[in-house]
Amino acid sequence: MSGKELVPGGKAPAFSVPDQDGNQVSLGSLKGQRVVLYFYPKDHTPGCTQESCDFRDSFSRLEAVGVRVFGVSRDPESSHRKFKDKLGLPFALLSDTEGLMCEAYGVWKEKSLYGRKYMGIERTTVVIGTDGNIERVYSKVSVKGHVDQVIRDLNGAD
Repeated sequence: MSGKELVPGGKAPAFSVPDQDGNQVSLGSLKGQRVVLYFYPKDHTPGCTQESCDFRDSFSRLEAVGVRVFGVSRDPESSHRKFKDKLGLPFALLSDTEGLMCEAYGVWKEKSLYGRKYMGIERTTVVIGTDGNIERVYSKVSVKGHVDQVIRDLNGAD
């Protein structure tokens, strides 16, 4: 279990993971760009589908404030490819099958469902500034209205 706590102003943890097409995406390759990473538990599940669709439906507004969007989960590339195609997502999905990125970003947590404890991704969104530092962290995200809040905050942070 990770005790990593991301704080605004701190350096974003480095990562290098494949997207749905097997292309490596790293924090270093995004240098000089504002980035939104939304960590979600699992492809093809109701909450994750809704969150991804909300980011998709707001994509032009996110582009307008100059951010790159990436969804991140531990699903394999093949699952991400199907999920992206099914939903028509205009952004990449990053495949962290080993969980190293999830650990580094502190989103791999103990969860509980019907009294059963298990490890999983806590729905979290991280905004990384052009300088590679954390601008904002949204923990324990509730899907409804989340993307609109991120966009409001991004507009205010310019």
